Amino acid sequence: MTSTPPPVLIDAHHHLWDLAQRPQPWLDDPALTSIRCTFTPDDLRATATREVAGRRLHGTVVVQCVPDVPETEDLLALAARDPLIEAVVGWVDLTSPAVGDELDRLIAGPGGGFLRSLRSLVQGEPDPEWLQRADVERGLAAVGERGLGYDVLVRSHQLDQAVRLAERLPGLPLVLDHAGKPDLVGGEPADWESRLRRLAAHPQVVCKVSGLITEADHDTWTTADIRPAWDVLLSAFGADRLMFGSDWPVANLAGGWNRWAATVDELLDGCSADETSAVLAGTATAFYRLTRTEETMGSR
Repeated sequence: MTSTPPPVLIDAHHHLWDLAQRPQPWLDDPALTSIRCTFTPDDLRATATREVAGRRLHGTVVVQCVPDVPETEDLLALAARDPLIEAVVGWVDLTSPAVGDELDRLIAGPGGGFLRSLRSLVQGEPDPEWLQRADVERGLAAVGERGLGYDVLVRSHQLDQAVRLAERLPGLPLVLDHAGKPDLVGGEPADWESRLRRLAAHPQVVCKVSGLITEADHDTWTTADIRPAWDVLLSAFGADRLMFGSDWPVANLAGGWNRWAATVDELLDGCSADETSAVLAGTATAFYRLTRTEETMGSR
């Protein structure tokens, strides 16, 4: 008799930092005072107590914060020590002629097997065609050649760059972070939806349902403010190309891990069991190749 695999919850996007070990200059912004402290995996365990569709947190994907290879090395080593972390999204200088050598060194180093994707802070790049630069594309080709994916961090007005990237490098697996950061304070923007749907037309692209509460009013948002964006994401990508992410501890600015989890639980109401499983675990497990979760869920 075959037992039913246990339902699991994957947080496909969170951060960790130890300010005693590594500065985080972006936290100097006065608006970020409340999260200007160290956050560890044990802090996440203690915080993430809310179930989503009857599932408790099983594993996570930790994502880089600063453009700094030593931070990526630290996260890889941490993943090797802590079973909660199943994958790392790291950083290398994509414009460097030695990007391939750097990737090979990281993969061969401590915890290098947990490197599953790379990310650049494109949201802060003034060049409106940064992702189309020849040196960046060369670096991204090296990422793809090593079987890694790429996390696309852009704001709504930069989504055209992501569309062109998907067109020019169709073999590179892409995941859109934070749904492309729609402006939820001013309402659901039509140009965001149009650009997002063009991106979703490329089958190698999946999307994180994350970071939305910090694009809404931090103090007054409700599920009703998030639902229009969720409806667009579900329509554009389908549940099997969406993944849950908390963006913790940045999410603490707008309610925290458990409130966001409760919101996702509410948004999933009406989805089938298979759709819910995809959003909460399946898409992230497939994209980031989460072997621990695959073993828990069973190969199917």
